Amino acid sequence: MLPYLIHASEKAIPLTSLDKARLPEWLAEQSLEVASWVTANGFTGEAGQICPLPGPSGALCGFLVALDREDPWAVSALPGRLPAGVYGFTETLAPRAANQTALGWMLGTYGFNRYKAKPERVWPHLVWPAAADRAWVERTYETTVLVRDLINTPAADLGPLELAAAAKALAARHDAAVTLTVGEDLLTENYPAIHAVGRAASAARQPRLIDLCWGDPQAPRLTLVGKGVCFDSGGLDLKPSSSMKTMKKDMGGAAHALGLAAWVMAAQLPVRLRVLIPAVENAVSADAMRPLDVLSTRKGVTVEIGNTDAEGRLILCDALWEAVQEKPALLIDLATLTGAARTALGTDVPVFFSNDEALAADMTRVGLAEAEPVWRLPLHRPYRRLLDSKVADLNSAPDSPYAGAIIAALFLQEFVPNTIPWLHFDIMAWNTSARPGRPEGGEAMGLKALAALIVEKFTKT
Repeated sequence: MLPYLIHASEKAIPLTSLDKARLPEWLAEQSLEVASWVTANGFTGEAGQICPLPGPSGALCGFLVALDREDPWAVSALPGRLPAGVYGFTETLAPRAANQTALGWMLGTYGFNRYKAKPERVWPHLVWPAAADRAWVERTYETTVLVRDLINTPAADLGPLELAAAAKALAARHDAAVTLTVGEDLLTENYPAIHAVGRAASAARQPRLIDLCWGDPQAPRLTLVGKGVCFDSGGLDLKPSSSMKTMKKDMGGAAHALGLAAWVMAAQLPVRLRVLIPAVENAVSADAMRPLDVLSTRKGVTVEIGNTDAEGRLILCDALWEAVQEKPALLIDLATLTGAARTALGTDVPVFFSNDEALAADMTRVGLAEAEPVWRLPLHRPYRRLLDSKVADLNSAPDSPYAGAIIAALFLQEFVPNTIPWLHFDIMAWNTSARPGRPEGGEAMGLKALAALIVEKFTKT
């Protein structure tokens, strides 16, 4: 039950949404007094404007709100601008618009308040739009909050141990199973790259592989892999302070994997779900991996360390090689992997790669349909030569300053056979500034699009 959406209210304050094109027609239908009032208040239908409407006795009888219905975040500004009360839209919304309206309203109330002493503000409530799919809205809101809260939690309170606890809590809610491989057991069980990246952390923050399973073992297999670097100092190739400041978000891929898993389980999709999260802290100590060290991997491929700050691909390669052993029908990995992806597309648009043309086309199409655009970059094979090492099978981070996101994706592709449909997402997982419904801090990026793609792939009749 979402706290700021209610089933019905006879006393709901009407919200009439207009844009510049529809405003003249609406004004022509009103009394001279109302039309004059709206004009005198400077309401022109420009997106974001609000105008209170007086009733016959002068009491408030509603609000005009100027919304761009093509913008899924337009409604998110309203809870912060309207006074406390219960509101309802006067227009009849189509199902997709109704879903986006309800979700946008709820996300407009989001704040990460775990460490704040002041009480939460009183938010206005919205009557559910009639055509809204309430189950979809609830699970999309709740999983978005899960992703944001995990990313926003400081690394002191969300290390590998706490990330595993979050996975266990999620599993308990959905009758899923979680297996952990921790510390030196990673070597025993042949996850050497995960161990190498995380071994420099303290005993309380030992590296681990989180393995969550849910659903009918005979159902088609969906496997999610999430990068769980709970804090990234850069290792011995230490990050400057400006780059290290937001590195609590470097487990954003893991947060997305857990959020997407929560969505799938809440929707009871007919899949055998597996979530693999290598959870580490990339720390500095006498035991830290060094530049030009050579590591082994679960696949048996050796890797020369080009840069200790390119640790995400190392932990992912072990998890991916484990994932492909079960030959999933769809494999998705999510990671805050490269600054190069942000340079290419900025902070809002997630980069993705795929080894399957039809799957990539579907991902692009669904992203646009869900108003969550994602953009494909190529797995350009001629760049594969840059991963060659003189002393090992691969170099983890070549010295080339170009095509960093592509080179990282090509590295991961070495651990994914072409026979397995694969999506690799290189995401920001962070809002660099506040906008309606999207406060500065952790962000779920591409979650709705990926959920829609999974529904499409696994529920076709």
